[in-house]
Amino acid sequence: MSIKNHNVLGDISPEDFLKNYWQKKPCLIRQAIPDYSCPISPEELAGLACEEGISARLVIEKGSLRPWQVDYGPLTEEDFRHLPDTYWTLLVQEVDHYNPEITALLDYFRFIPNWRIDDVMISYAAEHGSVGPHIDSYDVFLLQGMGKRRWRVNSDDYNENDFVPGLDLRIIENFQYTLEWILEPGDMLYLPPGIAHHGIAIEPCMTLSIGFLAPSRSELINHFIEDTITGTTQDTRYTDPGLKPQEYPGEITGKSLAIIRKLMRTALDDDDALNHWFGKYITTSNNQGETEETTSIETAAFKKLFKRHEVIYRSGDCRCAFIREKNRLFLFVNGEKYSLETEDLRIAALITERSFIHINELSDFERIDIAMEILCTFYQQNIYYFDE
Repeated sequence: MSIKNHNVLGDISPEDFLKNYWQKKPCLIRQAIPDYSCPISPEELAGLACEEGISARLVIEKGSLRPWQVDYGPLTEEDFRHLPDTYWTLLVQEVDHYNPEITALLDYFRFIPNWRIDDVMISYAAEHGSVGPHIDSYDVFLLQGMGKRRWRVNSDDYNENDFVPGLDLRIIENFQYTLEWILEPGDMLYLPPGIAHHGIAIEPCMTLSIGFLAPSRSELINHFIEDTITGTTQDTRYTDPGLKPQEYPGEITGKSLAIIRKLMRTALDDDDALNHWFGKYITTSNNQGETEETTSIETAAFKKLFKRHEVIYRSGDCRCAFIREKNRLFLFVNGEKYSLETEDLRIAALITERSFIHINELSDFERIDIAMEILCTFYQQNIYYFDE
């Protein structure tokens, strides 16, 4: 099946989905990917959960020290050995960073801007396994990869008093559902932010959650301020020339507050600086800490290697996007900015469009040498790789 030509939304066009469902209401798609089977086995998922640096959780509703107990990774074989037969769930984040087939799964969802895609979380649940009725603050597609799961949904509004106190999870108390579906392998459920839902394993099952980034205002402001402070060599200070004696020395006057507001707003008035900051911010993944050893290769040798392999793959932990400005184009990859010519739009689009590039796609590029240099640079940085 060609991912590029397959509509994962079934009979709904991407345009209709975005107009009528996206961030509006749930949408069930039967056989979104016909007869889909998760390429990772439950045993392999458990193995990932035991590795350092991988975000994993084990949720045990019944049969442990306390109700809805959550144990965080890295887990151990001992953790799995003492599990009850039912009522538990294993969740592993960012599986697309470690498995090429899961990485390729994201190419089904390119009708949504790439920078909005967060990761693919995979959960394995024993019979009756669940993480309880809850609310997420982001959009999610729930693709069934093995077994059957019952989903119950309610669009009511909830407040803090509606959650069970004292638990490791934020679980809705006395959850009443208005919609219910049973999903089988290949079926998919879309849920907008803020929709309460409860997924219960009818039998041992696996669900792939394709989640989307939804940075909060406070996160954006805090990161922008931090970036501005660390990137500024000369900072602007408060000044008040023409200051006159005040009737009340303890008063912060409207004039002083106006100067403060202007001082703070100037940081946001530079559109280019704000654009470039956001490009770097949104393409920086959570696990970009250690720098891998780079590969040294000349562009000519890289071309020969590319011709031999024909297809080059983008690393699963890579985030990339581009921004067009009047006279330049800026490509952002893993938090780094690359300045390109406006003529390189097709190159930037191809790099950010999906998880692989076939050499034939470059054949009619007017600036193919530039494209090869860019890909060679990313190959050296282990952002792209060949399947050996």
